[in-house]
Amino acid sequence: MHQEDPNIFLGSEIEQPKPEDALFHILPIPYEETVSYGGGTGKGPASIIEASHQLETFDNFSSPCDLGIYTRDAVDVSGPAEQVMENIANATREILTLGKMPVGIGGEHSVTWGIIKGYLDAGYTDFGVVQIDAHADLRDRYEGQRHSHASVMRLVCEAGVPLYQLGIRAYCEEEMDARREYNVRYMDAHQLVPNQVQSIQLPDDFPRQVFFTLDIDGMDPSVFPSTGTPVPGGLGWYQTLNLFESVAKQREIIGFDLLEFAPIEGFHAYEFGAAQLLYKLMGIVQRNRK
Repeated sequence: MHQEDPNIFLGSEIEQPKPEDALFHILPIPYEETVSYGGGTGKGPASIIEASHQLETFDNFSSPCDLGIYTRDAVDVSGPAEQVMENIANATREILTLGKMPVGIGGEHSVTWGIIKGYLDAGYTDFGVVQIDAHADLRDRYEGQRHSHASVMRLVCEAGVPLYQLGIRAYCEEEMDARREYNVRYMDAHQLVPNQVQSIQLPDDFPRQVFFTLDIDGMDPSVFPSTGTPVPGGLGWYQTLNLFESVAKQREIIGFDLLEFAPIEGFHAYEFGAAQLLYKLMGIVQRNRK
């Protein structure tokens, strides 16, 4: 008889496999240090894992858990930001060394730099990042901090990783300048949302391998008010999934993360929604594997 494990994703339905037997490696990163408005993202990973126990293994199209889901211990996020990023990079590199797929759960968006550094440290040199977000995150630094949720994509660009942004609707002039400097491609919310755009066509010269980073505030607050920096005019539920799938059909998804979820006490719908969103992203990856 299956014994429920509260510490693993979908632990009500599956046993924790051996790391080498699972494609998806859940990496909880409960880091919350540079948030600039509402808090709570540090509680995001545990709340999503807990809510995942209410999921069905069949996501209406397939059963992503058939490829194996291994939930790793949470990354140590104590200490200075530079050390935290190194810890995240080391954990990411370990997953990649096994030939598996990192699935990060944050935590604030600054942690994506640690994940990307892990890819670079593991020898990945030709991949791009696609970002769903309300914010461009392209500042040189924010409130004096380089490892900030508002500057994480600047670090990605400075590392030479191509970037495509979706759903942005809050940015400053410095970030518009950075888009030009680093040749960032984008379709902002005012293009996507009123026109209900469900798919994009990546440029021919965009890398064949893609890491997808999804800041939950990229979705509209009517869907997920459970985030520290909500901005009206965001993506809907199906639009988000369809945009992700349009990328998965064109490119190889080599990993993804879901960030900036801040649970609201007593509102379990949002925790369940975040868990379901993460699992549905796994399903899209499963069904589009080349």
